[in-house]
Amino acid sequence: MHYFPIHYNEPLFRPPAEAYSVIFQITLGCSWNKCTFCEMYQSKKFRVRKTDEVFPEIETMADFNPGVKRIFLADGNAFVLSAEKLIPYLDKINQHFKGLQRISSYALPSDILAKSSEELIEIRNKGLKLLYIGIESGDNDVLKMIHKSETHESMTQGILKAQAAGFDTSIMILNGLGGKKYSRQHALNSAKIINAINPKFLSTLTLSFPHGSEHFKEKLNEDFQALSVKELFEELKIFIENIDTTNVIFRSNHVSNNINLNGTLSKDKEALLETLARAIAQTPEGIMPPDYGFL
Repeated sequence: MHYFPIHYNEPLFRPPAEAYSVIFQITLGCSWNKCTFCEMYQSKKFRVRKTDEVFPEIETMADFNPGVKRIFLADGNAFVLSAEKLIPYLDKINQHFKGLQRISSYALPSDILAKSSEELIEIRNKGLKLLYIGIESGDNDVLKMIHKSETHESMTQGILKAQAAGFDTSIMILNGLGGKKYSRQHALNSAKIINAINPKFLSTLTLSFPHGSEHFKEKLNEDFQALSVKELFEELKIFIENIDTTNVIFRSNHVSNNINLNGTLSKDKEALLETLARAIAQTPEGIMPPDYGFL
């Protein structure tokens, strides 16, 4: 029987890159939790956990494994906490884990903008070095359709503010999110925002339907036609064609994706485009992804 010192409030999600990180849930659920495509925290009501709940978990984990190198702060966007509330958790973590390489969390750009530059620098100096930001799209029509809490402008401003304070950012885009109607502008405006922010990490996931496409369509205010596999490849190709960045580590290898891509933009841009061109040429018209998917 395996022993683990923390009992998590399920479901628990983390980025693929945090597979070997210790996770502390300082919040439960997502403070926004209204995005039409996301089913991750529908079973949870958002709550900020108190320090007397979390501090014992930090102490227990430190006794269990004092050599932890990476820590991820969950749930959906722990960065919603004000600096005043977030810093005590960072201080407690630093007190008990002396060999940390980094702390990371999900974040919304609006929660970044709500903090002063001085607060952001203090948080960064206390070890929270990487923010995962699911911008999903750089297109305002798509963002409005999916009930995202952000705009192209607020996301650009928030991410640049975080980067100016020293944070690394890992940005996620959802391939296929605009459907047939918005596909091209979704690709072009998503590339535009990536060019403006030049993040350290960039990943693309593919829109999936864990409860079926009809369930997704019912939550929208307009008609939605999902892209075929070939159209998803074509959209992704337009996105990459229009990216002009330096040393952005790119990954498109999530379980939701129909093709595995990885490289550095712009160094590997042409190779990525060639791979996509072959996939487009070899994929018949009309083949649809499964009418279900992965969270």
